Amino acid sequence: MMLNQKIVVVTGAGRGLGAAFALSLAPLGCELILCARREEDLAQISECVVNHGGKIPKIIQLDLSDVASVRAAADSIANMTEYVDVLINNGAMWLESSDVSYAETDVLNVVNAAITGTFLFVQNIMPLLKASQSPDVLTIGSISGLPNAALQSVSVPFYAAKRGQVALAEGLRQEFNGSPLRSILINPPYLDDALPGEKSWIDASARVKGDRGTTRDIVEAV
Repeated sequence: MMLNQKIVVVTGAGRGLGAAFALSLAPLGCELILCARREEDLAQISECVVNHGGKIPKIIQLDLSDVASVRAAADSIANMTEYVDVLINNGAMWLESSDVSYAETDVLNVVNAAITGTFLFVQNIMPLLKASQSPDVLTIGSISGLPNAALQSVSVPFYAAKRGQVALAEGLRQEFNGSPLRSILINPPYLDDALPGEKSWIDASARVKGDRGTTRDIVEAV
């Protein structure tokens, strides 16, 4: 459970759960490599990490729906470090239900980010994970990825993408069997944002059964 000096890559680190991971891992001494689509979000969370007593993180622009971006990000990480201890696959694209037809690009992006991009990102940095003495791959799925889950307010493409992402994590678990690699899957419900250092994080500790989950719940579960 000692995380000091562990090299941790977090996708979707610019906001929400990814930011909560970054701000929670920073004080534990992790060497963070933060990835997200928007560079301005990465710059802001990087400053917050330092203010929370963490080391200056390395930041990389990553669009999981774009194969070229995935490849470039993996190459950049390989140039930064000889190994990766923990990969947190948190990056994804949201697409809520709509009464009008979805744009083709939106459908492709939400599916590609969750499945194609996530798989290729894992595959591309696999040599770095294998170089670690205790490599973990954590995938943040969704309650939508569970069998017979209620559709609620999500779109069918998002629902299907998350089901595929669950299968991806399960497939990795089977593929890793017998090796030092470990595939961990968390399927959160709808979450309220909470960030370390903010009142929302403190308030989340008082949550009782039946209340909406928060990003703090997921961080602590991981």
